[in-house]
Amino acid sequence: MSYRHLLAAGLLVCAATPAFAVEITRSVEVSTNPAKTWEAIGAFCGIGVWHPAIAKCELGMRKAHAARTLSLKGGGTILEEELERSDRGMSYTYAILESPLPVEDYKSTISVKEHGTGSTITWAGNFKAKGASDAKAAEVITGIYDAGLGGLKAKLK
Repeated sequence: MSYRHLLAAGLLVCAATPAFAVEITRSVEVSTNPAKTWEAIGAFCGIGVWHPAIAKCELGMRKAHAARTLSLKGGGTILEEELERSDRGMSYTYAILESPLPVEDYKSTISVKEHGTGSTITWAGNFKAKGASDAKAAEVITGIYDAGLGGLKAKLK
């Protein structure tokens, strides 16, 4: 097989491979201890108290999992489902089921870890871009994470 044929075959394989997920991780350190920090974050609908873009959070059930409907201050709603939860490990993982955001196959985890006398809050997610470039989708999700972590830091002073 010639070099040209190998290159063409390689390009076909790459084109047939599904898009890779975009991964975003953001963290913030707060002066409150992990237990108090988790108390502020741990309730699945608690995001309605600390995220500045959320006007209202309504808690419900979807099959055997908690679900939340987030009403956004600028309009629109996001439906999310809690997939895993560990109060002892101070983390929960959720998926976006419906949203106006430029993402699909979105899964994210919020966690709290001890850091000195305070805590580190980490928000990490992965997704595929939908209707936008990977860079634009990453910019949107990074903005959401940064705003939420900033809201938490202000709340936990």
